[in-house]
Amino acid sequence: MCGRYAASRSAEELVGLFDVQKWEPEEALAPDWNVAPTKEVYAVLERPVKDAGDERPVRQLRKLKWGLVPSWAKSPDGGARMINARAETVHEKPSFRRPFVSRRCVLPADGYYEWVTGADERQLEEQGKKKRPRKQPYFVTPADGSVMALAGLYEFWRDRTLPDDHPQAWWATCSVITTEAETTPLAVAPADGPGTLAEIHPRMPLMLTPDRWDAWLDPARTDAEDVRSLLAPPPGGLMRAYPVGTAVSNVRNNGPELLEELAAPEEETLF
Repeated sequence: MCGRYAASRSAEELVGLFDVQKWEPEEALAPDWNVAPTKEVYAVLERPVKDAGDERPVRQLRKLKWGLVPSWAKSPDGGARMINARAETVHEKPSFRRPFVSRRCVLPADGYYEWVTGADERQLEEQGKKKRPRKQPYFVTPADGSVMALAGLYEFWRDRTLPDDHPQAWWATCSVITTEAETTPLAVAPADGPGTLAEIHPRMPLMLTPDRWDAWLDPARTDAEDVRSLLAPPPGGLMRAYPVGTAVSNVRNNGPELLEELAAPEEETLF
């Protein structure tokens, strides 16, 4: 799955990287090294500009809330649970099948966090061991330092309790598509640590390489089977992973220090 990521690039940088044609400076977001569900995030998408009198799609950088709320939902309460959509079933799930064929986006990231659970505590106690690995967070990022383009979906939800001209009458929300984690060796693996992404977690966010950005964002591609062909995972060996401090486990912590690499996983005492 993908439940936390980092996104520190500025809007100006993302505009250049993704050839964005339109973005609003008032929607600028601060760098975020601990993006969590329900937070606002940057998304690259293509759609006509409202009230522009032109129906041609324009590539935009928009601000969306992470946690998709289906257009038919009675309330937005379930959005926090809709942060991920499985690549294997996204085309058939009621919450995702409509945006899958018409409202796709790219969520730019520096990388994502995943937690590796240590050995069973009871087993260690029985063995008389005093220490065990914590639920150790790892940061996964492109080995070459490039932007990580996460495949996403977006949706609009209308709050019927508010008048049309209310600034919060419409919610724009998104979800990250996940796929099976790679079993090929990491480009850079931690010493005495996981050698593949699958050893960290069985799922991973679907990363789109630059050659797939245009096709993924193209709103004219509305055939479900055609779009499903874009869900193939990227080539293996593009990523690196390394352990980071457990401070990232608290969503209130935020700063570039969360990405600092540890020499080894942290430990904690049982007794």
